Amino acid sequence: MANGNGGEVGESMTKETEKTKILTVANGITTLRILGLIALILIDRTSAAFMIVYTLTSVTDVLDGWIARKTGTAGKFGAALDSVADLLFYAVMLVVFFPVLWQSLSTVIWYFVAAVLVIRVAAYATAAIKYHRFASLHTWLNKLTGAAIFLLPYAIVLSWEGAYSWIVVAIAFAASLEELLMHLTRTAYFPDEKTIFCKQGKEGET
Repeated sequence: MANGNGGEVGESMTKETEKTKILTVANGITTLRILGLIALILIDRTSAAFMIVYTLTSVTDVLDGWIARKTGTAGKFGAALDSVADLLFYAVMLVVFFPVLWQSLSTVIWYFVAAVLVIRVAAYATAAIKYHRFASLHTWLNKLTGAAIFLLPYAIVLSWEGAYSWIVVAIAFAASLEELLMHLTRTAYFPDEKTIFCKQGKEGET
């Protein structure tokens, strides 16, 4: 009986811990970012309101990770939620700005964009096959890609999208290729590994 009660208590504590890891300030901020990104689809791209909401979503992107680290509440759910927000960000950028860029950029750059997408899909597919899960690494190059893409709307406002888009594509290509190579060469999933040149010592969950 004692062992049974102990097991129930242990299971209850585990569930409570998991719940605590989900209901955190950082995850709440990430959720706000997701809602803000959805709102961007409904707001006029040329309005001041769009740029304000857009800028605030980037602020939350920085805040949630910082708060999670400072409060020790980082967890698998938060990492997954952050990945969802990142993918939604790229989807919103595609929906809102693709028509503008399609008209203003040269045909050649779109071949490079297609190459980046192919490599990125190959990286996700490789991770899914090896780790049996969706895996997106938070590398320095991936973070730099996100930052470069974030600045793209400001470049459009300043009519710099032509030259700046080449910079974004170059960074995205390097980031996608690095992640693919990391998934191909690693034997386990290292979610917090920052670069291919510095392998994380502790294996992530597979």
